[in-house]
Amino acid sequence: MEETNTTQNTSQAVPNKAGLVKKFSFANKSNLVLSLVAILVVGLGVVTGWLLTGRVNAGGSAQTKVAEGAKNTEKEAGLADESTFKDTATGVLEDGGISGEGTHHLVRDGGPSQYVYLTSTVIDLESFKGKKVQVWGATMTAKKAGWLMDVGKIKVVE
Repeated sequence: MEETNTTQNTSQAVPNKAGLVKKFSFANKSNLVLSLVAILVVGLGVVTGWLLTGRVNAGGSAQTKVAEGAKNTEKEAGLADESTFKDTATGVLEDGGISGEGTHHLVRDGGPSQYVYLTSTVIDLESFKGKKVQVWGATMTAKKAGWLMDVGKIKVVE
């Protein structure tokens, strides 16, 4: 008499069927062409992004941009006409705003309550960091800063 085994083992792995997983090979010309096209597209995207940032000039170095009609020297930057701006302040320019308001601040006598927090759409304030400066600009509404100014002109005073 023959015995039949009615129980099945369900934990057995499914055998790998031929052709389910193939090795990638450049022997096939379509794989080579697709790979080259993918590399070309990625490369063109990187180059285009780099050029669109506007960071390339004839010398190949980063260029400081200023608004039309503005000047940019070691001692002064911004729009020439001081009468354009109704607000002015003097102090030592330092990095950092307050709670996301401003990129820099002026340290003035009287402590932190007298700081003027600054931002600028016209000039690069970073090159004047650590110097005593006078700024001209327009006061903006702020939630945390006691005084927030959009700077249109900056001048080193010492």
